[in-house]
Amino acid sequence: MYAIIETGGKQYRVAPGEKVRVETIGHGLGETLELTGAGIKAVSNDDGQLLVGNDLANARVTATVSGVGRGDKLIVFKFKRKKQYRRTYGHRQNYTELTIDGVSL
Repeated sequence: MYAIIETGGKQYRVAPGEKVRVETIGHGLGETLELTGAGIKAVSNDDGQLLVGNDLANARVTATVSGVGRGDKLIVFKFKRKKQYRRTYGHRQNYTELTIDGVSL
């Protein structure tokens, strides 16, 4: 059984026991959160059928915040030849790591 959830404008395929890194959310380390309603896009049941739309009225995904941090540094380099123009800067994206506890209908 798995689910497709949406958080931070991105969609993730999750199953119980998996860890997934999502955009930073306002929950502290060790807190439990529950996704329902619009946060769940699809759920696969035990028979292998994919349920979407109105079939998801009672669907729930529970997760525990297992970590927070910052991702690897990305280097952004801009260059224009013959113009003596070079700019270098980096970016590190914040993330929240979730451990999926359960997917239920």
